[in-house]
Amino acid sequence: MGLHPLEFSECYLDSPSFREKIKSHEAELDKTNRFIKELYKDGKNLINATKQLGMAQRKFAQCLGEFQFEYIGDAKTDDEKCIDESLQEFSSFLKNLEDQRELMMRNITETLMKPLEKFRKDHLGTVRAERKKYEKETEKYYSSLEKLLNMSAKKKEPQLQEADVQVETMRQHFQEESLDYVCKLQEIQERKKFECVEPMLAFFQTVFTFYHQGFELAKDFDHYKRALQINIQNTRSRFEGARSEVYELMKRIRDAPQEYRQTSPISFEGYLYVQEKRPPPFGSSWVKRYSTFVKEQKILHMVTFDHRSGGKIGETESVTLKSCLRKTTDMLDRRFCLELDITDRPGTVLTVQALSEDDHKFWMEAMGGKEPFGHYLGRTCKERGIDAQLDEVGLTLMKNSISAIETRGINDQGLYRVVGVSSKVQKLLSLMIDETSNEVDLSTSEDWDVKTVTSALKLYLRSLPEPLMTYGLYKEFISLAKGGSPETRIQAVHCLVHKLPERNRQVLGLLMKHLANVAAHSKQNLMTVANLGVVFGPTLMRPQEDTVAAIMDLKFQNIVVEILIEQNEKIFADAPESCPLSPAGPVFSAPTRQSKKLSRQSRPLAVYNPQALDIQNVGDGSSLAAEETSMGSNESVSSQSSSASASEMSTEKSDHVPLSTNLSSGSNSRDPIAGASWPTTAASGESQPASATAASEKDNPEESVTSRKAKAVYPCEAEHDSELSFQVGAIFNAVTKSREPGWLEGELEGKRGLIPENYVELL
Repeated sequence: MGLHPLEFSECYLDSPSFREKIKSHEAELDKTNRFIKELYKDGKNLINATKQLGMAQRKFAQCLGEFQFEYIGDAKTDDEKCIDESLQEFSSFLKNLEDQRELMMRNITETLMKPLEKFRKDHLGTVRAERKKYEKETEKYYSSLEKLLNMSAKKKEPQLQEADVQVETMRQHFQEESLDYVCKLQEIQERKKFECVEPMLAFFQTVFTFYHQGFELAKDFDHYKRALQINIQNTRSRFEGARSEVYELMKRIRDAPQEYRQTSPISFEGYLYVQEKRPPPFGSSWVKRYSTFVKEQKILHMVTFDHRSGGKIGETESVTLKSCLRKTTDMLDRRFCLELDITDRPGTVLTVQALSEDDHKFWMEAMGGKEPFGHYLGRTCKERGIDAQLDEVGLTLMKNSISAIETRGINDQGLYRVVGVSSKVQKLLSLMIDETSNEVDLSTSEDWDVKTVTSALKLYLRSLPEPLMTYGLYKEFISLAKGGSPETRIQAVHCLVHKLPERNRQVLGLLMKHLANVAAHSKQNLMTVANLGVVFGPTLMRPQEDTVAAIMDLKFQNIVVEILIEQNEKIFADAPESCPLSPAGPVFSAPTRQSKKLSRQSRPLAVYNPQALDIQNVGDGSSLAAEETSMGSNESVSSQSSSASASEMSTEKSDHVPLSTNLSSGSNSRDPIAGASWPTTAASGESQPASATAASEKDNPEESVTSRKAKAVYPCEAEHDSELSFQVGAIFNAVTKSREPGWLEGELEGKRGLIPENYVELL
């Protein structure tokens, strides 16, 4: 389990467990700060001590290899796994480079040192300042609260009201500071993944540029560079989307905090001041305790906790409640008090004090007090301006919209990402779902342009009373996306789709077939499977409760939608023959690209520059407008979960125009950091002619496997001209051992080339 998400609703409870979660986040950021400082120091050594380059480089590699990113939530996407493993990969690369002393170290300051130091000062330094401010506000609020609660109830009403207003103002200010601090903590936790890794990739670009073998060596690492760059782009894109959702959730909670108060199995929780009687002449004292009342068992758990004592959790006491009575001020010179009759101690009455009048009423309601109370804690449904239903009208709407989009705008750049004018979109949707109006004509662009139609379709799906993929199956869909092999993920999605209501499955199948058609035209419209997953993930599936933890699962929603698009023919054709009891259980996953045992690994590997990624032979280099660049992904994030995704990173990448502003085009890309041109045509690595292969087998008869066949168990895309691309189930003929360890040679569709040994099984 990684770091716990910090829920905004907990800012209003300020529980001990919440403070512990904040401490773990702060400790992780401190660790990151120390890591960056150490890395900065080591980078200086590389610049200033060229004679001791070997020693400094080993230390640098060690520092990278020992650090690991923590993540929020209970699972990571494939992109995050690659990012988390990237530092270990870099460490391994540096150790291999130790044997090549000709390395020339230049331009490191601009590509590595300054970005890391800027991130540390601008972001990690800001968090430290926010921490001090948060601790100061905590001290001020709880001190003023205790002073208020200690006021005599016999004071004049204006004095009491004035004191209440002052404390209420301080409470609101404290909670505002708490919300901002929690948001900042989680933002930095997510940001550091790409802010730390991107400078490192730029550092490698600089290092390899000055190798006398740099051009040839960079090719061997090109596949990893591109994959990791896509991982970072996907992670950055999800970060931007999740951040906007988090800010929106924070705003909603700030406006109505009680609607989001988490009760779950606990009827109510919060702070109470408990009266502890002492023997004469000491009288009694009031101790602040964080209390949770479980209504079913009528058990009150109380934990001693003082924010001013360093946040140390004290003893825990649990009592069983018999009855609850309001304590009036004529009986006790304190407001907001309750008298609890405890069954554990016959004849003993426990007196507690709530924090405010509203808090007092909530405790009375939860504990079954005799005072009538009609406040409702539950969330109210949002009023919908459009009465969208999953009926025949809705099905007709979907069919007509899809027909118009495929006829008029299948090649429009940014299809479904570029939005229409809100007023026109709502007007169109209202007309299409109004049974009394005539059928809307979508065949002409004069009345309704394509972006208005696509926006209306998305608005219809978002306006349904329940998401198309239902609340009931949400957790199961998310669970399967967090684990399993490619085959089991597809099988699990197949099973869950056929658990959907018939009409839901019918509409979902219609939509997925359409989106697959859109993705097939991605060279023109720039909407890959991954981009469509980002657009339709939150539209088709969402949880009933808005929490930070749910927002962190947005990335897994995208993966599910990508599988549905890529495997739509299989999933929606027929019901599955059998379904596993645990579709997302742990199984063996497909080998990663890093597991291909290349003999070339001893050479320097990939290079990366966040300002310029080499894309060969890009057509006209067109891209979407700035507001659409956040799509960021060129490859489906379910590429390791579906064989169909292999085609998205084929050797024809040169025709795939990227959407990110970080990508540059051209047949011969120039690195702006090192000032060196990188060639875009391979000088070696072409397929061996048949005669050469025969000679190789003759020279190595012990390695020849005559007339053997092999079957692909995982999909693979070629990284070089000498390799073969294939899908799961492909049959290879004339398979022999290759001279390169970990590789085989075989024939597929008339072409002979290299095959990763751990991607196939011999027949």
